[in-house]
Amino acid sequence: MHSSLSAFGAEDVIDFFESRGVRTKVERGGRVFPENDQAKDVLKAISNVLKENGVTIRTGIRVERFLKKGDRIEKVILASGDEVRADKFVVAVGGKAYPVTGSTGDGYEWAKELGHTVVEASPALVPVKVHEEWAKELQGLSLRNVQINIFQNNKKMDSRFGEMIFTHFGVSGPIVLDVSKKIGELLKNGGVQINLDLKPALEPTQLKERLQRDFNNNPKKSFRNYLPDLLPRKMVDVILKLSEVDPDKQLCVVNGQEKKKLLNLLKDLRMEVDDLLGFEHAIVTAGGVNLKEIHSKTMQSRIVENLYFAGEILDLDAPTGGYNLQICWSTGYAAGSHAAK
Repeated sequence: MHSSLSAFGAEDVIDFFESRGVRTKVERGGRVFPENDQAKDVLKAISNVLKENGVTIRTGIRVERFLKKGDRIEKVILASGDEVRADKFVVAVGGKAYPVTGSTGDGYEWAKELGHTVVEASPALVPVKVHEEWAKELQGLSLRNVQINIFQNNKKMDSRFGEMIFTHFGVSGPIVLDVSKKIGELLKNGGVQINLDLKPALEPTQLKERLQRDFNNNPKKSFRNYLPDLLPRKMVDVILKLSEVDPDKQLCVVNGQEKKKLLNLLKDLRMEVDDLLGFEHAIVTAGGVNLKEIHSKTMQSRIVENLYFAGEILDLDAPTGGYNLQICWSTGYAAGSHAAK
């Protein structure tokens, strides 16, 4: 990505949209959005550029195949039987994520037929299904400043810190999406566990001391009424159930084993992964056209002389936060500007 980012990087994207009336703002984590949060303004700005440059847009048309002569594409055959001839061709059809947008994976088959190697596609940045029913009871609960640790065979394989959300099927949110690709890889070799640390800023000994202070300072308070001091209210009933402590028990009579169990739930709340949600819900596709077969500066094929690739069809994917959009815009700029020469 070095060449294409140098030619058209994040600041260039911002300048492109701002010069066309789409003012931007920077939110938490350095994420850039339209100032008015209207995605339609982004689409309108791009559409206007196409119109200004006399681009012909044809929709509802399916590509059947590419016809190659020697090491060049001669024409594209459409399902209608019509043909499209050109000097250069850019394939920028996305991967397999969000198929309702038209990303059917057809581009991979075209690339293979033209002689390219395609790394197997898999969902990336995708929500995760978990086995525990109590997780579904927390649907809609968003947590900030928490940590998830990914385990397989009792070995820590990865971790993320930040925001997550519980859903009707399991868990999602930035940190879950970011680690979902790793979870998918691990699932091929066996079971995977997500361990949620609700208090990552405190070491177990520090949290134990805090709990002891709270218990000493509020001896007559019931266990049920104390938990909202530690947790979002929506989590209270779930933690009560998992801790197996009598909700009406006063803190002064909560025993050592019960305190230890509460500490473990706060630092190591475990969920067994059932599966990833799949391409229908994935933000981006991992896998695609092998990068070794692409000139990184121009996005030109090393196999077919007049063919270029851009965006998600390439074997490129990144964390959530706008990086995947930047990949598409930067590679698109490289492919377009060099194909036009």
